[in-house]
Amino acid sequence: MTEKKHIFSILVDNQPGVLSRIAGLFSGRGYNIESLCVAETIDPAISRITMVTMGDTQIIEQIKKQLFKLINVIKVYDLTDERSIQRELILIKVSAKANHRAEILRIVDIFRAKVVDVGSDHYTIEVTGTEDKIDAIITLLKPMGIKNITRSGRIALLREPKQ
Repeated sequence: MTEKKHIFSILVDNQPGVLSRIAGLFSGRGYNIESLCVAETIDPAISRITMVTMGDTQIIEQIKKQLFKLINVIKVYDLTDERSIQRELILIKVSAKANHRAEILRIVDIFRAKVVDVGSDHYTIEVTGTEDKIDAIITLLKPMGIKNITRSGRIALLREPKQ
């Protein structure tokens, strides 16, 4: 069986300790969480956890069953093979020497990114998009000298069915 990335959208009660129990479920069974994003939904009593993990079919089925057993879990969606919208946010601090500034700004423009901070020797760039888009801009900016990166992890929502 081959492993592949799976993205889960998990609705949970917005209460202390819920995230800890879910993370404990993963660590206790030796499953890795590749990215994790948690935020309150439009209903303040409910939070959405968006989680990316790797596993074969058997492991993913086991994860889903274990998640449903947790008392504060309301709903679990595996968005991996579903029509969904997925995005990630990244902040990249890149060295901006005088001879690279124009090229960096062209790359920012091409990727519809934003320069959100300018220093005497750096730009901080905000990029939102798919994992492929994020990886592509990182590849182009590496030769300029990336100083630091922070990534949000993936977030996702199911698309509405076509009518």
